[in-house]
Amino acid sequence: MTPLLTDPLFYAAAVPAVVLVGLSKGGFGGATALLGVPLMALVVSPVQAAAILLPILIVMDLVSLWTWRGYRDGRTLAIMLPGAMVGIGIGWLTAALVTSAMVRLIVGVVTLLFFLRWARERLAGGGRAASHSPARGLWWSTVSGFTSFVAHAGGPPYQVYTLPLRHDPRVYTGTSVIYFAVVNAVKVVPYMALGQFDATNLSASLVLVPVAPLATLAGAWLVRRMRAAVFYPFMYAMVLIVALKLIYDGVGALVG
Repeated sequence: MTPLLTDPLFYAAAVPAVVLVGLSKGGFGGATALLGVPLMALVVSPVQAAAILLPILIVMDLVSLWTWRGYRDGRTLAIMLPGAMVGIGIGWLTAALVTSAMVRLIVGVVTLLFFLRWARERLAGGGRAASHSPARGLWWSTVSGFTSFVAHAGGPPYQVYTLPLRHDPRVYTGTSVIYFAVVNAVKVVPYMALGQFDATNLSASLVLVPVAPLATLAGAWLVRRMRAAVFYPFMYAMVLIVALKLIYDGVGALVG
């Protein structure tokens, strides 16, 4: 057994991290997912934390796909999945050039601006549902695929496009589950090519996997009980938290 798997501090950080990510995977807001890698990075490097989490994310995706089966918006997926594949490819090609700190800062600023626009519309009495735009969807999905590959931060760009559509919460969640299940599955190949999977990381993933389904189902249980009038303000509050967290992490890493 590797020293990592016998270290109590690893489990003290990793188990809560998996629980937080699982709640997000169940549909309970993206802010909790962004805490996963930083929390695990208290005991291992951020790169190792991301590598350990990816197989666990895929297990969570399988649970979420089953939990939210039958709920999807095919138009959203048709518009956004091709762009996500392009973004992952760009991330793979530029992996040695772009730091995760830079990506987190940029995504955080964009997400904060998105939240402020939404808040302004709410104060002005607007907030009507937006319609699909292939051009906007392609752009934001490409950004989402790229930031997901580089920094596991694909959620905010995805939300910039999809939250204004104001789908039923179950349709919104089911669609995002399919989208990120595909994104995470595709990321496995370049992650392997970059050498981010080894025996130590995969063993750690295997030990933590039993926590994943329980946390994911808990998140789904919470979302199923939220009305749209509660769900969307909650999700935008999560967007604000995500934006501030990304800006804080990005600035901290760049000036630290």
